[in-house]
Amino acid sequence: MKIRHISYWILLVAAFLLLACPELAADEESKTVLGPRNALLADGANALMAGDGVEGVRLTLRGLEMAQGELERKMGHSNLCAGYILIDKPLTALPHCNWVLERDPKHWRTYNNRALVYLRLERFEESEADIARGQALSPSSRNLKIAKGMLLDETDPVSPNVEIDERRSAMESESDESSNN
Repeated sequence: MKIRHISYWILLVAAFLLLACPELAADEESKTVLGPRNALLADGANALMAGDGVEGVRLTLRGLEMAQGELERKMGHSNLCAGYILIDKPLTALPHCNWVLERDPKHWRTYNNRALVYLRLERFEESEADIARGQALSPSSRNLKIAKGMLLDETDPVSPNVEIDERRSAMESESDESSNN
């Protein structure tokens, strides 16, 4: 089963990306710092939110090389998970999602992203389980509701309930034929 609307993915992934966290802007020993501490991670996040997956992944990978602290690494891997989904590389995204969740099992956005990875891989039960975990952590998340809708579209699509009555057309055709004779 192929996902029907690729534009869904682009919009959804952009909606799920984490912004550069305010915590990244200040040093723990605190001096005034203008802008994010890791500009490459921030630029990568901005590129991903703008829909440029290739550039976003490239910048985020470079930013991870100089990441300072667990928070920067977590944000980088979370954004790589989303970025690889954006450029349709779900198998590459999966280890980044897992990396985040191993360190922070309450990171609902990553459950959402991993659910999308599983959805792309047609691993529907795992996708459903991650959506449920995410909803337990963030019950009102609009993003998780959208992901659940996408899952349902793939696993239990709604079939149209419209029945076309062609009897009138058939009667008109017969009428036309008899008047021509």
